[in-house]
Amino acid sequence: MSIDYKKEGKIAIFTLNRPEALNSIDPESLEQLSRALIDFKDDDELMVGIITGAGDRAFSVGADIKTMLPEIKKTRGQPSAGPPTIMRGLELWKPMIAAVNGACLGGGLEIALACDLRIASENATFGLPEVTLGLIPGWGGTQRLPRVIPLANAAELLLTGRPIVALDALRIGLVNKVVPLDELMSTARQLAEILCRPAPLAVRAAKQAMIQGTSLSLDDGLKLERTLNDLLVTTEDFDEGCNAFAEKRRPVYKAK
Repeated sequence: MSIDYKKEGKIAIFTLNRPEALNSIDPESLEQLSRALIDFKDDDELMVGIITGAGDRAFSVGADIKTMLPEIKKTRGQPSAGPPTIMRGLELWKPMIAAVNGACLGGGLEIALACDLRIASENATFGLPEVTLGLIPGWGGTQRLPRVIPLANAAELLLTGRPIVALDALRIGLVNKVVPLDELMSTARQLAEILCRPAPLAVRAAKQAMIQGTSLSLDDGLKLERTLNDLLVTTEDFDEGCNAFAEKRRPVYKAK
């Protein structure tokens, strides 16, 4: 399988599993990733997802040049071309963590950018080299990167195609943390467990408000925030959170 999809309690682990090709994405692996993400979205027992790459050389070096780029050329002009993923076409409000091991380039970086939190190994590198192939990023890189890091830093990555190392990615806010490679997945799991503790519906609403709010005016964003909060106060989890606080115990949330 090009995508190794495992469920560990409330946590889903997605592993890009083509180490012989530096975990590049071909049409088959993109389809498998889409199916796994949809299953994750629809599984009420799963709360947080972690995506990483097989081996220690690469998270993913992006689209497979031999198989994926011809497909992109063939489907040009088709807005809905390709299966739905977190990069485009799939609304997923459950939090996602990218555990970046090694090279994270092109479409690989676009996958990481579509996640909410990014942890990098010390040997990780980040870049969007598409302009060196006569293209621009096609899975959201030109849109998400300037929303994550300062515009000048985004412009340097997008316009030059040159990669940066993990510590530089941390300095500009592209990643949340840099850790030794052998601590990468344990750190990602610890973070995922932290994300599993709050009320799941509240976490998802916070993500939705944050993501959708970036494209709204402040006034409209505040309205969205109020609408989502109005829905949350009708949930069982809200009542449980208030009761647990009053009773000085740990809440037991059910995502209801």
